[in-house]
Amino acid sequence: MPTISDIALERLDTTDPLRHKRAEFSLPDGVIYLDGNSLGVLPSAVKQRVQKTVEEEWGVSLIRGWNKHEWIDLPITVGNKIARLIGAEAGSVLAADSTSLNVAKAVFAAFSLNPERRVILSDSGNFPTDLYITQSVVAQMGEGYSLKIVAPDEVYDAIDETIAATLITEVDYRTGRKHDMAALTARAHDAGAIAVWDLCHSAGALEIDLTGVGADLAVGCSYKYLNGGPGSPAFIYVAPKHQKQVKPVLTGWMGHEKPFAFDLAYIPAEGIRRMAAGTPPVLALSALDAALDAWADVDMRQVREKSIALSELFIAEVEERCVGLGLELVSPRNAAERGSQISFRCADGYAVMQALIAHGVIGDFRAPDIIRFGFTPLYVGYHDVAKAAETLEMILKTKEWCKPIYRVQEKVT
Repeated sequence: MPTISDIALERLDTTDPLRHKRAEFSLPDGVIYLDGNSLGVLPSAVKQRVQKTVEEEWGVSLIRGWNKHEWIDLPITVGNKIARLIGAEAGSVLAADSTSLNVAKAVFAAFSLNPERRVILSDSGNFPTDLYITQSVVAQMGEGYSLKIVAPDEVYDAIDETIAATLITEVDYRTGRKHDMAALTARAHDAGAIAVWDLCHSAGALEIDLTGVGADLAVGCSYKYLNGGPGSPAFIYVAPKHQKQVKPVLTGWMGHEKPFAFDLAYIPAEGIRRMAAGTPPVLALSALDAALDAWADVDMRQVREKSIALSELFIAEVEERCVGLGLELVSPRNAAERGSQISFRCADGYAVMQALIAHGVIGDFRAPDIIRFGFTPLYVGYHDVAKAAETLEMILKTKEWCKPIYRVQEKVT
């Protein structure tokens, strides 16, 4: 039985202060999209912006577009829009490259700020690319450098005077467990370590205050909650107090003091621009720039409040409807300890998720047995959440997921 009436759902949707934002996104008919924590929905404004960039800017202005349309400044322009959403100062965020490349930049920069130490601390819940990239960096740094990995709940106690930097993803991609950024940053600083944060699963979903907590560096992607599009540029943050000291691991021409002087020797640019490497991807940055305009009038406190309300409703509905049907909540039950996703352990999770998708509810699966549901408050409503739980109940009770078609595993899960 449902835990909430249609009348109550209607009241929640009608009084939602963010309800008007849904109209700014292109949502397919008949789809309840609970996978914005993996790939955000297309903002309607992006279609017009990309068409304009292609036809009017590139098509007409050609090479003149770098100056006439300020393409050259897009990494900073877009970075400043992201900065507002993560509690960072203007001029401290650069939109560029991928999260993986920016992790390499951040780890190397952290070592450059703490040259007497040689250990990076991370946790076993971190997204694998962060660990892979860090392993690569420490291997290239030379003898004595290492990556130390502990369980998520052991990070605080593992920070000591041997640690050069912590590299922590604020929200666990599998379970949604949220680290306490303020507490861990303070702990790192007390131990003389640099605090590096990965915001991939929190930027655009949570209230973040990089300046307030004193974070040193941060990275993140833009194709999840920020809705920048598949493979859209990532971002890197360097606290202003560190910008004169950080050493970029990739000394590309766009990070040069005067890129069009074409000097043979590298001289780092001032400020966050020194973290740039190659030529900005104008089409991708233009799309992201337009996508971020949807956030211009958004209060992140309201986003967080609605995120919690949606996820609390989903947990209640699923646990009421699906008793004894093989689901186990693996996300923290306390909303303050999780991000904007809910995950359940499910023995046949892949097939169950494929059946859900076939019936219009899109979430995703993470090996070995996790089904994930992301709650993106700008375009997900309370009726959506209740209907998703009802559909999950049907899939499990009728064993719809047992059909062979749902067991055929695709390359991307």
